[in-house]
Amino acid sequence: MATKETPTPPGTPPDAAETLAKFEENLGRVEALTERLLKVMGGKRQVRPDLQAPGQDLYLRAAHAYWTDMMQNPAKLIEQQVGYWGETLKTYAEATQELMHGHFHAPADPGPSDRRFSNPLWDSHPWFNYVKQQYLANAKAIETAVEGVEGLDAREKQRLTYFSKQIVDMMAPTNFLATNPDALERAVETEGQSLVDGLENLIADLEANEGELVVTLADRKAFEIGENIATAPGEVVWRNHLFELIQYSPTTEKVHQTPVVLFPPWINKFYILDLKPANSLIRWIVDQGYTLFVVSWVNPDASYRDTGMVDYVEDGFLTAIREAKAICGTKSVNAIGYCIAGTTLSLTLALMKKRGDTSVKSATFFTTLTDFSDQGEVGVFLDDDFVDGIEAEVTEKGYLDKFFMARTFSYLRSNDLIYQPAIRSYMMGQTPPAFDLLFWNGDGTNLPAKMAVEYLRGLCQRDDFATRGFRLGDETVHISDVSVPVCAIACETDHIAAWKSSYRGLQGMGSKDKTFLLAGSGHIAGIVNPPAKKKYAHWTNDDLSLDPEAWKAAAERHEGSWWAKWEAWLAKRSGKMVPARTPGDESHPPLAPAPGTYVRSVSRA
Repeated sequence: MATKETPTPPGTPPDAAETLAKFEENLGRVEALTERLLKVMGGKRQVRPDLQAPGQDLYLRAAHAYWTDMMQNPAKLIEQQVGYWGETLKTYAEATQELMHGHFHAPADPGPSDRRFSNPLWDSHPWFNYVKQQYLANAKAIETAVEGVEGLDAREKQRLTYFSKQIVDMMAPTNFLATNPDALERAVETEGQSLVDGLENLIADLEANEGELVVTLADRKAFEIGENIATAPGEVVWRNHLFELIQYSPTTEKVHQTPVVLFPPWINKFYILDLKPANSLIRWIVDQGYTLFVVSWVNPDASYRDTGMVDYVEDGFLTAIREAKAICGTKSVNAIGYCIAGTTLSLTLALMKKRGDTSVKSATFFTTLTDFSDQGEVGVFLDDDFVDGIEAEVTEKGYLDKFFMARTFSYLRSNDLIYQPAIRSYMMGQTPPAFDLLFWNGDGTNLPAKMAVEYLRGLCQRDDFATRGFRLGDETVHISDVSVPVCAIACETDHIAAWKSSYRGLQGMGSKDKTFLLAGSGHIAGIVNPPAKKKYAHWTNDDLSLDPEAWKAAAERHEGSWWAKWEAWLAKRSGKMVPARTPGDESHPPLAPAPGTYVRSVSRA
């Protein structure tokens, strides 16, 4: 649809006329793009309401508790409201007073700092300062009201607090063009081009996700798996329907006799541990003189509907251990499990104990939960309202689409992983950065239907493994059945696997030889932290009889990465040095160069 040309006012300077013409042209392009936007929104896939928000019961109970409290204690409501009204009137009066006196600047006290409001105009411009201060006052009022709600149990209170904050964060003025000075300034500077580019970015993201808004976090054209990311040399030496087994090429003349088998989570691709040479844990382990095998999981589709936790144990973990032993000619391996793979490694070790299988000499757990009594931040998504929705979704589709897991984890850090990237991409019209970590973060995988439900119901909700025992085929396994030497690395600010829960899980294991390391930072950065960066600290304490708080208080703090300390622990359990092994053998010929074929697939056909 063509737009009506706006006549240039008489006497307009040539430069201004050119600018107006450019704006007019871009506005026309915006109108054309809007038609494309409406089309993609019209084809938006339907997502179950119970996967969009917590059940209404939570808000009904909160509202009932709030009003019951206020009826019994009306002074509390009056105190909250008077404080809010006072702050609102003060902000309005200050802004009005400045404008009435012809002072086009903000009050002397611009209000509290917040990194979302980094543009100087938030503190200097009376309109933007008023908007900022009023938003912060509103946010504080809601936070105070939620904190004051009584009559809810701790779980309900945690969920109410979390989802209320999500609404508050979503309504930040920075998330809207009319109240975002950065976006407005850029629109003027670019003569509207930034708005066109932003709308194109928005539509591209919607078209790529069936009308669902999933913000692209990294420039996907900047990386090619196996070319400039996931480039550690090695070979796929075994493959079945569930995984490819990669053996990495040695970089030392001799290696430890006992090989290492690393099991990454199957919620994302394994190459988080091999983003680039400088921060590749895979390369670093090989450089320390170990024969390293890494499992690359398949990306399942509906044909994996009936694949459950026992299949991941039998066809995944036990099979990979068996093949690594056969290639290296050893009786045992050292195993590593990361996140959900660490949980499943624990199940595997417990099953092996019952079978008398001594194929694992020691086990290392990265950010692993085995005791789910405290689910941490992610627990707000683990009540029946969401899990019922997931179960219905996977029953219909046969798998849990990667979209749902990615969205869940993003909302745990919504300002960093949703709103700020959306502002840059859609309002500022900027190309997403060429950032390897964010590229990996967007390269998710699906989960089989049966496995997803078993994990959510049996482990997360019922905490079977740490309580009555978790059923694996014909056996019931318990956390106390894990008896091999173990080392657990947890991360201080992990929002997915809370470190205190990881610590309690290690305490519950039956092993006599236990080590716990607490790393600085979070779920990814705390693990992918090479010594050369000299970033973050880590803590050690041999007394594992203490509760988590007491353990941390008495722990010794060490500067930098935990990698070297863990490797010293591993070396003691890895046997003598032997000649380095090249990937595969006569029975395991190389099938494909690392990083293999499964890692490149969107899903298995």
